[in-house]
Amino acid sequence: MLLPRMIGKSTFNIHSYKGIGHIPKGLKPKTDASKRILLDRLPKILSGLGKSYQGFPAAIIVVCDLDNRDKEQFLAELEQIKANCDPCPTTLFCLAIEEMEAWLLGDIPAIKKAYPHAKMNILNAYKNDSICGTWEVLADAIHKGGHTALKKEGWSSTGAAKSRWAENIAPHMDLQNNSSPSFNDFIERIKALNV
Repeated sequence: MLLPRMIGKSTFNIHSYKGIGHIPKGLKPKTDASKRILLDRLPKILSGLGKSYQGFPAAIIVVCDLDNRDKEQFLAELEQIKANCDPCPTTLFCLAIEEMEAWLLGDIPAIKKAYPHAKMNILNAYKNDSICGTWEVLADAIHKGGHTALKKEGWSSTGAAKSRWAENIAPHMDLQNNSSPSFNDFIERIKALNV
């Protein structure tokens, strides 16, 4: 896991969501809270955390995939959610461009340590933080049968494989030498918190 290596002895909690969803119109959620869709719930989450953590040294870090969204527009929408919170917790929005696998692909030596038989021609052809089907590139480099085999198995197999890749590659990652600009932005923003 990367976060303990970044923040030392500071404490943290990670909350995962079943999907990213969409920012609701008028910032009013339309889905059931139990569905755990991040963007739909984000206005209520930040508002609640702002009240809960008022007066405490805490930060909320929202990490999500950019996918094929316009980066500047998406960040502006996220900042609008923050602007509507009173009180607002210290909140950082960090985007993996295009997907979280871009951060793994930014450290080819870490991939090679975790997956010694990875296909170097595929890894070397990847352009960092490009919108190109990032998870598919990683799958083609390290998974038997590539992304085509995973898609045939269904989304639950794909999700399980992505989790496994992160667990296997992350311990080998060099936090100071990553070729993904969005990963480096994430690292710098964490450092700026002075946690």
